[in-house]
Amino acid sequence: MRILDAQIAEINMYIYQKSGWPSFTWDQEKFYQTLVNLTYKQGHLIGQMEALGFALRDEASLNTMTMEILKSNEIEGEILDYAQVRSSIARRLGMDIAGLVPSERDVDGVVEVMLDATKNFQDELNEERLFAWHSAHFPTGRSGMSKIIVGNWRNNEPQDPMQVVSGAIGKEKVHFQAPEAKVIPKEMTNFLEWFNKNEEHHKIIKAAVAHLWFVTLHPFDDGNGRISRTIADMMLTRSDGVPYRFYSMSAQIRKQRSAYYDILERTQKGTLDITNWIVWFLECLENALTHAEESLANIIYKAHYWNRLSQLTLNDRQKKLLNMLLGDFVGKLTSSKWAKIANCSQDTAGRDIQNLIFHGVLEKEPEGGRSTNYSLVPLKLKK
Repeated sequence: MRILDAQIAEINMYIYQKSGWPSFTWDQEKFYQTLVNLTYKQGHLIGQMEALGFALRDEASLNTMTMEILKSNEIEGEILDYAQVRSSIARRLGMDIAGLVPSERDVDGVVEVMLDATKNFQDELNEERLFAWHSAHFPTGRSGMSKIIVGNWRNNEPQDPMQVVSGAIGKEKVHFQAPEAKVIPKEMTNFLEWFNKNEEHHKIIKAAVAHLWFVTLHPFDDGNGRISRTIADMMLTRSDGVPYRFYSMSAQIRKQRSAYYDILERTQKGTLDITNWIVWFLECLENALTHAEESLANIIYKAHYWNRLSQLTLNDRQKKLLNMLLGDFVGKLTSSKWAKIANCSQDTAGRDIQNLIFHGVLEKEPEGGRSTNYSLVPLKLKK
């Protein structure tokens, strides 16, 4: 009977309460081929990035880091302003791009964290650095309306445990309860020693383990999910070996948010064999790399298109609209929409459009209707 009670108690334990913590194990045979494929994809994309000029590489990195920051915060229900994030990154990278807007202190803070993790990816990760990251995430010392401990480990008492909870008041569901605050300093010392040590594990696998380990410890009052993803990004940057980002794990996790929380909860209530978590992490990374290939292809296409346009004399209105058409222009292009965006008369818009039609840049769309629509003439690239 005592053996049965012990078995039941073991089943009801969280992963950090299991005997042997934090000696994680996994069955590499179950993801070996995926890891091989990922390593090839990484190398291929890095080669493509290295072949780009500085301007295109910076643009790709700017786009990726903007999405990484936005989506990592969205996962936690925090919505940041796209233009502010993009502008803050561009200023810190010394990029001269159009449309920069002022950014608020909380936006600048999360941008500084991301840039520190990726630009200084080889530097040691220590308490001081983590405390600085945490302070940058919460510059007012508050999370929403609540005052929190900033730049130090949490110190909640055992009777007020750190829990991940969902549901209405009175009907809460506890998904996870973190370790007691008193063990955090020692646990984080173990984690940081492991993270900074060069060992036999593939860095992609180490990124997966680091993400799970940190978020399980939940060492801060808030921001643990975001910082765990930054730590994983830092290790992935070490794996890439280049100080810029060209794929976003957080953007992919945001698409799979339900599955992300589900696999985390199951793993944290499971055993020290974290094979399923690693498999999920690698599949998510593979999807992120696939999306990066598509994004990079768009950037390369845009560069080739502008190279073609460089042979023409274009006014500022035409440059602005063509840049939008090569980017994230929404809806159909009409002369009235051109006039509104370019802040010019309908006649001027018509002349701009006709000039581009003459040079084979724009064409009328075949559909009829009350308004004539125009689209870019596709560029045929040599394979």
